[in-house]
Amino acid sequence: MRSGFVALAGRPNAGKSTLINALVKEKVAIVSPKAQTTRSEIRGIYTDSDCQIVFTDTPGIHKAKDRLGARMNRESADVIQGVDLIYLVVDGSAPFSSGDAYVLNMVKQAGVPVFLILNKVDMMSKEQILQILGQWQQRYDFAQYFPLSAKFSSSFEDLIKTTASYLPEGGLLYDAKEVTDEPENFRIAEIIREKVLECTEKEVPHASAVIVESKKFTKKGCEIQAMILVEREGQKGIMIGKGGSMLKKIGSMARVDLEKLLGVHVYLTLFVRVESEWRSKDARISEYGYGGAFRDE
Repeated sequence: MRSGFVALAGRPNAGKSTLINALVKEKVAIVSPKAQTTRSEIRGIYTDSDCQIVFTDTPGIHKAKDRLGARMNRESADVIQGVDLIYLVVDGSAPFSSGDAYVLNMVKQAGVPVFLILNKVDMMSKEQILQILGQWQQRYDFAQYFPLSAKFSSSFEDLIKTTASYLPEGGLLYDAKEVTDEPENFRIAEIIREKVLECTEKEVPHASAVIVESKKFTKKGCEIQAMILVEREGQKGIMIGKGGSMLKKIGSMARVDLEKLLGVHVYLTLFVRVESEWRSKDARISEYGYGGAFRDE
């Protein structure tokens, strides 16, 4: 048997979270078209009779504008240095940029094999795929090349088998039934935050954080109270909406996914609170579970 760790690295919106969910066949990472959706290392665990692969979804590497962004970038760099293999996930439908060059240089220095995952090929012609693969081959001698669609591909068997062949021999790193090691409350908070991302625009989703204040299982289901934090009073008004309409919409959407996660009926109550400039405060970033808060120091 082979087992080991694989980091998914890339720019924001390259499709890393979508891919990790597809690989482990369960939603362990939230997904949104908005940049910086992933704020912390998320692990997805794939296990079969021949291997156990611990996939690590890292925050998209970007030009940081605040302390949260800097910590997210640092966490991505740290994760890349501690794995057996790296997937460099790139959006094949987007032109090569300075951001791609920065991430490529980072993975080059990791000292482990790197697979190029050319994602979103469903948006490209065969000629474009071959052309872009050729361009990437000139930039670095990748160990393997996989053009795919994380969103629409039905099978990743070849990718899994090839990945396993690059990992060291060893036993299980996690229980075979586990698909992630993320704390349950963090997964609940992330599901709610995903709906915030879907429902709000401009600066509001990026200024938002979610924490679970209480969770109680009863005979009827699970009662959850969660707090959505924003940085300004104006953002609070938008989050609540006229007559509480936005908050009700977010709660209704989140409840569907929470019931899938927990397997019981969920009674969800949401509140909104202003926490001024929390993205610039290390203590708050850690408290909310972002930017490497769960990593061993």
